[in-house]
Amino acid sequence: MNKLVLFDFDGTLADSAPDLAATANRMRKEHGLPDLPYEALRPYASHGARGLLKVALDINTDHPNYAQLRAQFLQDYNDHMTELTYLFEGVAPMLKQLEQAGYTWGIVTNKLEYLALPLIRHLGLEAGCAVTVGGDTTQHTKPHPAPLLYAAEKTGFDPKDCLYVGDDLRDIQAGQAAGMATMIAAYGYCAQDDSLSTWQADMTVHHASDIWEGVQRWANGQLSRPSPLAC
Repeated sequence: MNKLVLFDFDGTLADSAPDLAATANRMRKEHGLPDLPYEALRPYASHGARGLLKVALDINTDHPNYAQLRAQFLQDYNDHMTELTYLFEGVAPMLKQLEQAGYTWGIVTNKLEYLALPLIRHLGLEAGCAVTVGGDTTQHTKPHPAPLLYAAEKTGFDPKDCLYVGDDLRDIQAGQAAGMATMIAAYGYCAQDDSLSTWQADMTVHHASDIWEGVQRWANGQLSRPSPLAC
């Protein structure tokens, strides 16, 4: 099958929120603050250090200590990022289905390469992954289309033959700007977001196992934009 399926990483393939939340709470502890409930931190996992520093310490990017605190957050996360992170249920068999059907698949994440690549290896995704694009692979991050276009170019696919799956509005915006079909992974960190219908994605799935059905519909030209899957 001459099609490319690209995935966001955090909140789409892997649930990294437990390790990210633990890092945020360790930073709170260093500042003499009590732990925040996991449920309060989980929705910010897709926003990386910036989002978690905001919710954990009320630190914005314009804070004079932001760069130092971000570096501290990333170092701590790097030291602990494989302790609690796991693949979402249904991801491994879904990727196997894609491979057996002849689809090419890859990962485009805003996570920096030095964090993304070891974690992808740790989760056993490296062998099947045709391309990995991190947040520092190109000069831009999502929602800019450059990372997605880079992934398509590296694998030899026209963007119109690509589908991007993600759980954040930036993912859908990037996919649309790149001229790709888009799918919302609504089982990820956007699960409680009531505005998903306004994202105008081509499909929405509520479990990773439903991605396979969506891919088949897309590949067979059965989509009318937008056309959410009733899963």
